[in-house]
Amino acid sequence: MLRLFRPVPFTGRHHSVNNPPHTPLPIKENTPHTPTSAHSTQPHSLTPLLHIKNKRKKQNRAMASYDKTIATAASLAASLMLVRGLANELLPSEAREALSDLLASLRSRLTWQHTIVIEESEGWSTNHVYGAVKAYLAAHIDNAPANISMQRLRVSSSESEAEKMVVSMEAGEEMADVYEGTEFKWCLVTREVKGDPNGNGGAREVRSYEVSFHKRHKEKALKEYLPFIVAKAKAIKDGERSLSIYMNEYSDEWNPMELQHPSTFETLAMDQKQKQFIIDDLDRFIKRKDYYRRIGKAWKRGYLLYGPPGTGKSSLIAAIANHLRFDIYDLELTGVDSNSDLRRLLVGMTNRSILVVEDIDCTIELKQREDQDEDEEHAKSNSTEKKKAEDKVTLSGLLNFVDGLWSTTGEERIIIFTTNYKERLDPALLRPGRMDMHIHMGYCTPEAFRILANNYHTIDSHATYPEIEELIKEVTVTPAEVAEVLMRNDDTDVALDDLVELLNKKKKDAANEIKTEDKQVDEKKEGVEIKAENRQVDVKKDANEIKTESVQVEKKDDKEVVVKIDSTEWSG
Repeated sequence: MLRLFRPVPFTGRHHSVNNPPHTPLPIKENTPHTPTSAHSTQPHSLTPLLHIKNKRKKQNRAMASYDKTIATAASLAASLMLVRGLANELLPSEAREALSDLLASLRSRLTWQHTIVIEESEGWSTNHVYGAVKAYLAAHIDNAPANISMQRLRVSSSESEAEKMVVSMEAGEEMADVYEGTEFKWCLVTREVKGDPNGNGGAREVRSYEVSFHKRHKEKALKEYLPFIVAKAKAIKDGERSLSIYMNEYSDEWNPMELQHPSTFETLAMDQKQKQFIIDDLDRFIKRKDYYRRIGKAWKRGYLLYGPPGTGKSSLIAAIANHLRFDIYDLELTGVDSNSDLRRLLVGMTNRSILVVEDIDCTIELKQREDQDEDEEHAKSNSTEKKKAEDKVTLSGLLNFVDGLWSTTGEERIIIFTTNYKERLDPALLRPGRMDMHIHMGYCTPEAFRILANNYHTIDSHATYPEIEELIKEVTVTPAEVAEVLMRNDDTDVALDDLVELLNKKKKDAANEIKTEDKQVDEKKEGVEIKAENRQVDVKKDANEIKTESVQVEKKDDKEVVVKIDSTEWSG
C-alpha cells in the first residue's frame, strides 16, 4: 500500500529524542487501515542531512589540527631564532663553532649519503682533479650506452679536430658509475658567484662535479676511486693528445712544432722478434718508476741505433714516440755553442720525452777527456784560446747529462743516439749505463719485405714473393730502396716486377764487383810476385857485384899483392 505524506516546512529548530517533531498525517484512501509498528524507522528524508553534518564536523577537526600544527611550528621557529640570536650575542665564537660542528655531526649521522665536491678551480689555479673527472666521464658516456638516456648532453669539438666530437654532461644532469661493485652518482652543478663590488670583475659561473655514495664507502672513494679516475684520465689524454717535436735554435732555446709522423711498430719494416724485444723493453721501462727510485738511478733509458743509411733508424724513433706518446727533442749539437747552453737546453726538456742526437759520429767533434785536458793545458797561455776551449761543447758535458748529476733533472726520459758507423764512436759513449741497448738496423729481410708490401699495396702474398725473397737473401738492399720501388706504381704487379728487376740488377752488379775484386786481387798478387822476383834478381846482382868488388890479399915475400877477380890486369 502506498502512503503519501504531506510535506512540512523546515523551521530550523532542533528536536531532541524526547521531543520528536510533528508527524504529518497520512492521506486516507479507500484501503483498509493497517496499524504501524512501534519499532518503525525514521523517515528517509533525514539521511542526507546527517551525512552533511558529520562531514562538516570532520573538516572542522582537521582545520583545528592544521592550525595547531602551524602555530606550533611558528612558535618553534621563533624559539630557534631567539636561541640563535642569544647564542650569537652571548656565546663566544669558539662555543658557536663547537655547536655548529655538533649539529653538522648529528646531521651526518642521520643521513646515509655522503658527497664529495670537486670545484673547477681552487683560487687562481686550475683544479687538476676536475679536468680528470671531466675527461673520465666524457669517455664513460661514450662507452656506456645506458647513460645516453640522459635528457641533456653537451657536445663540443676543437678547431683542429672538427670531425671529432666530445660528448659530456650538462649542468643538472646525473649519471651513475660502478667501481668494484660500488655505485657512485655524479652530478654537474653550476652556480653564479658575484664579483667584487669594488673591483671591475662581474659575476662569474662556477662549475663543480659532485659525487655521492653511501657513507661506508667514503674511504674507498678517496683512496681508490678518485686516484683511479686521475690515472685513467691521464691515459686517455696521453692517447688523444698530439705529439710535438722540438728543434734547438739560438743555441739554448727549443722551438716546437706538431709531430705527425705515421710510423708505428705495426708498419715498421723490421723482424718481428727484434721488434717485440724493443716493445717489451719500452713497456717494462715505463712501469718501473718505483724500481729506479729504489735502486737510486735516474729514470731514463738509452738506445744506440746503428747501421747503414736507409735502414729505418728515424722511422724507429717515430714509432717509439707514437708507442709511448712521448714528445721528441731533436738536438743538433752543431747549433750549440757551449756546455752551459747545452745544459740549459737539456734541463728545459719536459718529462716523458725522447732526446735524439742523430749521426753523433759526424755532427760534432767530441774529444775524449784526455785530449780535452791537453787542449785546456795548451790554451792556458792564450786567453782567447782558453775562452774558446771553455765555450766549446765537449764529450764530458754531454756525458754529464746522460749519466751524471744532471741526468736526474727529469723523469721518464729516453735518450737515443744514431750512427752509421759504430766503430767511430768514443768508447765512453757505448758503455752500459749510457747506452743500455745497442740496436743494429740491418738490410732488408724477407720478413721486412712482406711488411713493406702490405703497407704500400695491402697484400699478403703474390706469385713473385718466392723469387723476391730468394733475391733479398742474396743481395744487400735497404728497406728504403724497397719502399721507393713499391711507391712508384699503384699497380701491384708492375711494382713487384720492378722490384724483381732492381734485385736482379743488384745481383748482377754484385757479381761484377766480385769479379773485379778478384781480378784486382790477382793483379796485386802478380804484382807482388813480380816484385819478389825482381827483388831476388836485384839481390843476386848485388851479391855478384859484391863478389866482383871483393879483393883477395896474399902475402908473398912480405909484400902485399892485390888481385882483382874481374880484372885482367895484375899489379905487383
